[in-house]
Amino acid sequence: PDITVIGHTDRVGTDQANDVLSLQRAQRVQELLIQRGVAAERISVAGRGERETLVPTADGVAEPRNRRVEVSVR
Repeated sequence: PDITVIGHTDRVGTDQANDVLSLQRAQRVQELLIQRGVAAERISVAGRGERETLVPTADGVAEPRNRRVEVSVR
């Protein structure tokens, strides 16, 4: 299977910091999948920062449900 791992953040912090943080979250999940035997070349990672929130909030509002990693397996 091909696996896509996408990291997200809430709306606290700068756009640049959230882009970095969301990518780091996705990369950590990628590392865990590799440790469990998934071939690295099957995994693509991306960070979306605060651009695709689950729960709409104003800028600067902490929302734990927006701090997440989505894993898609095809």
